[in-house]
Amino acid sequence: MSALSAHCTAGASRQVRLAARPRGRTDGDTWEITTAPVPEPGDGAFVVRTELISVDPAMRGWLDDVRSYVPPVGVGEVMRAHAVGRVVTSRHPDYPEGSVVSGTFGVCEHALVGPGGIPLRAAGVEVVDESIAPASVWLGALGFPGKTAYFGLTDVARMRPGETVLISGAAGAVGSTAVQIAKLHGCRVVGVAGGPDKCAWLTDELGADAAVDYKAGSVGRALRAAAPDGVDVYFDNVGGPLLDSALAQLRTHARIALCGAISGYNATEPQPGPSRYLSLLVNRASMQGFIIFDYADRFPEATAALSAWIRRGLLATPTQIVDGTVDDFGATLNKLFDGANTGKLMLRIA
Repeated sequence: MSALSAHCTAGASRQVRLAARPRGRTDGDTWEITTAPVPEPGDGAFVVRTELISVDPAMRGWLDDVRSYVPPVGVGEVMRAHAVGRVVTSRHPDYPEGSVVSGTFGVCEHALVGPGGIPLRAAGVEVVDESIAPASVWLGALGFPGKTAYFGLTDVARMRPGETVLISGAAGAVGSTAVQIAKLHGCRVVGVAGGPDKCAWLTDELGADAAVDYKAGSVGRALRAAAPDGVDVYFDNVGGPLLDSALAQLRTHARIALCGAISGYNATEPQPGPSRYLSLLVNRASMQGFIIFDYADRFPEATAALSAWIRRGLLATPTQIVDGTVDDFGATLNKLFDGANTGKLMLRIA
């Protein structure tokens, strides 16, 4: 049993554990709600009462027993999740009672962090500065989604002013931030989203130059109309057929940053790779996957840049918060795969 599973406990309250590995979408059989006493912290430890739980597409991948960038969540373990909470009991001088912190605390109501609990380094604990932005933003634009967009565009895709940047999943947590960062760097931005309302939001609210509705007819034709001269950068959150359509639009020396492939996360069979991969050869283009944890030592750089844009009113921080209890985690997770969210999705624990 992992450190997270062993110590993410809640007295007279509950946590969500993986009951069975899902095949396809998660359902009621996937999860088990359990209770345990709130632990008493020893020297150098503290207890967090979680208030906001991040809900992310990557969570679905963590449920499959396959080799990946992190070990899968074990059956019987507390579901892995990034969260924001308040320190309620502390014997650690850097995290006094009442302070607000973010970290990988799991889908639970209380977490013990430090000796005897989740190791501080494993939890990635960060003190939340609410003078910069509300706690919810530290799970979105100032959290992993914002940092993913930042490093994916600046380091992996190496975008330059004047280039055309195409972003799939553009109305999601990572995509909506990526749209704005690309615009702040002087790029022409085309976002792909599902439905006319989301597309209008991308252009009218976030400043995208064009938006493509992947649910409305031929995506390839729509991409050619939105980017008639091709694309220099493709930031991919979706994978699947949309990746093939983007490959067909590459310009010479284009770069693709592979961030995610949400279109296939609930698939029950292995998904085929792109059929138009020779576009990489013809255009002398590159395609690189990346994981945000690779940039952990540079997180302060991203936080500083993102915070500055937020302070200046240049970066919107859209969030969608579901109010409920840990019981609502499974249904909230499935909203991601129904395209029901705009911006960063999270669950607020009552």
